[in-house]
Amino acid sequence: MAIRIPNQNPLDINQRVAIGVPIPFNAPAVFFQTYTTSAQIKSNIINYILTNTGERVLNPTFGGNIRAQLFENITETTLESLEAKLTNDIKRYFPSVKISKISLTPNYQVNSIQLILTYSVLNDTLETINITL
Repeated sequence: MAIRIPNQNPLDINQRVAIGVPIPFNAPAVFFQTYTTSAQIKSNIINYILTNTGERVLNPTFGGNIRAQLFENITETTLESLEAKLTNDIKRYFPSVKISKISLTPNYQVNSIQLILTYSVLNDTLETINITL
């Protein structure tokens, strides 16, 4: 009988060593810390989505450029282009992430878009990010 050994990043072996800091920065004093690579990848994806293109020093193409869409009318073509950009860029910048589903739901009354991203890291459990833009 085969035994399934779960995928584990080498950085996750020592559970006392922090890997990074999560977003949002809402700790009472300094920063909270992340101790697993999956938690840090989730934070990195949120950081990517909320970063504008050109904001990142030495990496001007990094960013979801969501604020450029802020005052545009919400149409099907806008949503399709935003979904295609997010899908391609997440595959480019986060190669260990496998996207299961991206859902962009418009709310025309308040001119907002709800982004729900479902993904897995190294074919592990599914994670979900929910952002209202």
